[in-house]
Amino acid sequence: MDVGHEVARVLAEMRAQADPVRAEKEKRYLKSDLFHIGVTVPALRKVALSAVRTEPTRDELVTLAEALWGVTDEGRPVHEARMAAIEVLVKRAALLEPRDVRLAERFVRDSASWVYVDALAEKVVGGLVLRYPDLGAVLDAWVRDPYMWIRRTAVLALLAGVRAGNPDLERLDRFGNAVLGETGFFIRKALGWVLRELSKKDPEWVVAWVLPRTGVLSGVTLREAARRLPEEDAALILNR
Repeated sequence: MDVGHEVARVLAEMRAQADPVRAEKEKRYLKSDLFHIGVTVPALRKVALSAVRTEPTRDELVTLAEALWGVTDEGRPVHEARMAAIEVLVKRAALLEPRDVRLAERFVRDSASWVYVDALAEKVVGGLVLRYPDLGAVLDAWVRDPYMWIRRTAVLALLAGVRAGNPDLERLDRFGNAVLGETGFFIRKALGWVLRELSKKDPEWVVAWVLPRTGVLSGVTLREAARRLPEEDAALILNR
C-alpha cells in the first residue's frame, strides 16, 4: 500500500463531496474546534473503507490510520480524516495486535468527543481485549484514569464481550462500583449503556446489581439500565 497516495485520495474524494452548510451544523452539534469538510457518515465510510478493501498488513493499517489521524487544514485536525482513521481500524480490527491498544489510547487521549471515542472503545479496544484477555489489566488502570474519555473507554470496552455473549461480569461489577460517584453525563450514560445491553441477555444479573445501588446510581444510568428489562423489573428499579 502507498499510504501517502491513499490518504491523498481519501481526502480528495471527501472534499469533492464537501457541504459547507453541513460542516457548520456538525461543528455546532459536536461543539468542535476541528476543521470540518461536511461529508455524510455513509459517504465518509464508503471512501474510508475503499482504502482497505484489499486487506493491508498490520503495519500498513496502523500507518494509514496514524496518517489520517494527523491530517490538518488551516492548522487544525480534520474531523473527517479522524473519522476515516477510526473506520479503517474498525474494519480491519482483526489485524491488530496487543501493542495496538496503545495506538487506540493515543487516539482517545487526543479526542474530546464521543464521536471518536465510542467506536474506538468498543470495536478496537473491546475487540482487542476479547482476543487477548490479558489486556483487561489495561482497562483496570483506565477506569481510574484522570481523563474522563479514557474512563468512558474502559467502561464501553466491556460492550464487546456483552454483545459477543461473553460478558466480563466481574469487571463490570468492579467498574460499575468504581464510577458510582461520577457526576459527568458521559460516564453515567456509558455505565447505563452497558447494563442495558447486558439486560437483553441476562436481566437477572442487571436487576441484582442495580437494585442495591438505586440510591446512588444516577437517573440516566437507571433509565438506561431499565430500558430493555421486563416491565415488572423495570418498574421495580425505577420506582424504588
